Amino acid sequence: MTADSADDPGAFNPGAFGPATFDPATLRCDDLLRAAASRIGSDSPQLDAELLLAQVTGWSRTRFRAFPEQQVSQVQAAAFQQLVSKRATGEPVAYVLGQQEFWSLPLQVSAATLIPRPDTECVVEHALTLDLPAQARVLDLGTGTGAIALALASERPDWNIIASDLIDDAVALAQSNAAALNLSIQVVKSHWFDQLAALCFDLIVSNPPYIASTDHHLSEGDVRFEPASALVSGADGLDDIRHIVAAAPSWLNAGGWLLLEHGYDQTQAVQALLQQQGFDQVHSRQDYGRNDRMTLGQAR
Repeated sequence: MTADSADDPGAFNPGAFGPATFDPATLRCDDLLRAAASRIGSDSPQLDAELLLAQVTGWSRTRFRAFPEQQVSQVQAAAFQQLVSKRATGEPVAYVLGQQEFWSLPLQVSAATLIPRPDTECVVEHALTLDLPAQARVLDLGTGTGAIALALASERPDWNIIASDLIDDAVALAQSNAAALNLSIQVVKSHWFDQLAALCFDLIVSNPPYIASTDHHLSEGDVRFEPASALVSGADGLDDIRHIVAAAPSWLNAGGWLLLEHGYDQTQAVQALLQQQGFDQVHSRQDYGRNDRMTLGQAR
């Protein structure tokens, strides 16, 4: 490394990886991955390092394992180092990469939206089991990246799907994801139902904010970097769910469904809200970790 490169933030600096040692003249993938993993310090440092190196090289994680001795360029090593530095601060991998896979769909993500979680795929799975009419009209409230709406559209192109969000950047991102995936959904700006056109739906689905404002998890892990508006909903985490449940009957066709993601410990409260609002067939379903994750009810 030259003196000039030491002063260049875009140059590769082997010393920035900390105590891990390797030959900077060869820049082998296995050495870089080992050094990066030792610095990242997350719950999955090796996976994180592989995802970041795959981003800058265009190579698969399988290739790193099959050919650990392969070498990268100084430019690639410098770009990798910058991504590792971001991840080492705790910034989520999805934000570092600007993308996250959901339902096998590559989605663009940004700090304006919640990062789609694997357990939300269970909401999509259950929505697809519902007996909806042909060309059903579906509403995804608080769509964020568009994850739920786009997953449903990928499976049911005959459904008429509207996705809404209050945040301008989220609306733009969901629209961009739909265009990139060539999936047909309509994305609109609305605070829940407030700015929607007067329509009735066969399914309303939402992954709304549902974390209590005092929950200690808000200061831990990836959620520290995610927008509070997509996470927090009052003292008990149920303010937005209450609003949606109260308004939903006016927006549902007879026999239409309201399907809500919620916290693992909110099942009884959400079921009670739906029952009090006159929904029938109120029941809950679990996520991949066997935690209660969603509750739904049918409009009369």
